[in-house]
Amino acid sequence: MNSFIGTYECKVDAKGRLMLPAALKKQMDGVLQDGFVVKRAVFQECLELYPMTEWDALMQKVNKLNRFKKKNNDFIRRFTAGVKMVEVDANGRLLIPKDLVVFASISKDIVMSSAVNIIEIWDKTKYEKAIDDATVDFADLAEEVMGQDDDDGIS
Repeated sequence: MNSFIGTYECKVDAKGRLMLPAALKKQMDGVLQDGFVVKRAVFQECLELYPMTEWDALMQKVNKLNRFKKKNNDFIRRFTAGVKMVEVDANGRLLIPKDLVVFASISKDIVMSSAVNIIEIWDKTKYEKAIDDATVDFADLAEEVMGQDDDDGIS
């Protein structure tokens, strides 16, 4: 499993191309040649960039869903809506498809933020608002998610 670190501010040109930050590109060294999948995020108005190995592992789980259950079919359709394969070009740029630029309201300034094994791509203004406007107190959330003493928790 890949594990990315960092938050990076970048710019997107009029065609939807972004130059990968050098520090992030270095972390992606082992997966650059395989390409990526970019998709709409489930819970936020941002994009998710999956290295192909991470996407394949996720699709193995999704593929186990029973397609004869309507809710599973509905989930698969919505989860994969707008999914695109993308590659980093020889100049170190990544092209974000136009429909995904529109979905995430991406303008010129963006933030690429690590989310363990994937990278979130945000419009900078929306990213800052999401960080500042957390509807739940982060300390309470951290305690609830990470502070468990049972087998499901990390501590």
